[in-house]
Amino acid sequence: MTALKNDRLLRALRRQPTDRTPVWLMRQAGRYLPEYRATRARAGSFLGMAKNPEIACEVTLQPLARFPLDAAILFSDILTIPDAMGLGLYFVDGEGPRFRHTVRSAAEAARLAVPDMETELRYVMDAVRLIRRELDGSVPLIGFSGSPWTLACYMVEGGGSKDFARIKAMALNDPDTLHALLKVNTDAVIAYLSAQRAAGAQALQVFDTWGGVLSPAMYRAFSLPYLQRIAAELERGEGDDRTPLILFGKGNAAHLEALAATGTDAVGVDWLVELSDAARRTGGKVALQGNLDPAVLYGSPAAVDAQVRQVLDSYACGTGGSREGHVFNLGHGMSPDMDPDHVAALVEAVHRHSAR
Repeated sequence: MTALKNDRLLRALRRQPTDRTPVWLMRQAGRYLPEYRATRARAGSFLGMAKNPEIACEVTLQPLARFPLDAAILFSDILTIPDAMGLGLYFVDGEGPRFRHTVRSAAEAARLAVPDMETELRYVMDAVRLIRRELDGSVPLIGFSGSPWTLACYMVEGGGSKDFARIKAMALNDPDTLHALLKVNTDAVIAYLSAQRAAGAQALQVFDTWGGVLSPAMYRAFSLPYLQRIAAELERGEGDDRTPLILFGKGNAAHLEALAATGTDAVGVDWLVELSDAARRTGGKVALQGNLDPAVLYGSPAAVDAQVRQVLDSYACGTGGSREGHVFNLGHGMSPDMDPDHVAALVEAVHRHSAR
């Protein structure tokens, strides 16, 4: 592999000095880009893109051709693991992901097994290998997975949910079955991230998108222990060869100290907590990623600039003036109707205001 020319992201995740704060954006490859929409029309469907390594590579690289971002993130979906377990993932326009088969009993959970990463999920690994080759060392590549709890939400509910009634009922009425499901999910996530790392991913992120729907006690029972297992058991290497791990959770402000104690390298933070507060509470144990409200991108470029500056200053306030250990990102993903020109303003503002 070609030597890395821009290592800002990896240095920041290791809490090392950088010349400016690195920036990448969740869903930076997506429907807000006209070139993405053209590719999707050609491919015919979201899954048609995600399961074709050449198209996944093309889409991954599209935002990097427009913006001087400091990382690429694999174009894929968090639900590839349960799909490979045989649950039958499909998408309904305007409604999101669905599964043809659900997991709602001990027998159904017992039938699940960790997929083989070079057969059932080979298309993901082939995409990682191809993207690394095409990046040619320009920026690092981030691989990712859904968290065990978030995957379980979709597997039990059969898709998205407004109240997560089925999985919460399982947690209350049949916790042994839920823990069995979470265990196999955790085994699969560790294997999946390990395979992405072996294929060439240089940083890894776990999306605990639905951790925030749990009460604190239920989070400690059904999400946090499995994130701890991932951080403890995922082989990441040592020193400058270490592959950093980011744990991101929407609505995770109540658990920042616990997440920082898992052994992860970084914690992603949403916009519902001041970054200065997050920095003080985690005490320099981990890097922090975030945390601009995605809705800021509906503001004017001037407004985006001001809000970027506020996030950067908030982080520095929480660290006694240091900007080390910060990766700029949104507190969640981009939306399809956002203006690419405003994204350009965001990236430029991060680099300009953080230059040192």
